[in-house]
Amino acid sequence: METKSTEFESLAGHLLIAMPQMSDHRFVRTVIYMVAHTEDGAMGLVVNRLLEAITFPDLIEQLGVAVPDTTREIRIHFGGPVETGRGFVLHSSDYWQDATLQVDDQFSLTATVDVLRDIADGEGPRCCLLALGYAGWGPGQLETEIQNNGWLHVKADESLVFGPDLENRWEHAVTKIGFDPSKLSGDVGHA
Repeated sequence: METKSTEFESLAGHLLIAMPQMSDHRFVRTVIYMVAHTEDGAMGLVVNRLLEAITFPDLIEQLGVAVPDTTREIRIHFGGPVETGRGFVLHSSDYWQDATLQVDDQFSLTATVDVLRDIADGEGPRCCLLALGYAGWGPGQLETEIQNNGWLHVKADESLVFGPDLENRWEHAVTKIGFDPSKLSGDVGHA
């Protein structure tokens, strides 16, 4: 008997784009940067939702870091519903410390107070996104959601992840795939 072999394809370094029929209100019209994706599960950060209740100066003051005099605006994102008190800095790969995870040539992730200190001091990465919480999937869960038309995906780029147009990030991500966002259907099914 011949067994069918399927090769696992990691989506780390890609963006997940929620389809219009997404039923989980936490992910409606979200764009998620995939930090890790293995056969054991997946982790990503929502890159198009801000947390309004806390500012960067408030956060670093709570952590005992001196409040910066910089004019650089650091917005805090809702990274996802898992461990919402845990912070992550998704950033350009020009910054590195021992605790940094390099996702690909463009993007890295650091989850230490040191990166916040460096950002506050103007010594941090060229581009960064600070998120509280993350989105997580167990083994096979993300693949099932993609197969059920819950998500599209596309290779990430700095302009989509770090660009200033947060309000239209979902539309820009859909357009990057080659679709007209207004023509995406909320109907579930396969062609």
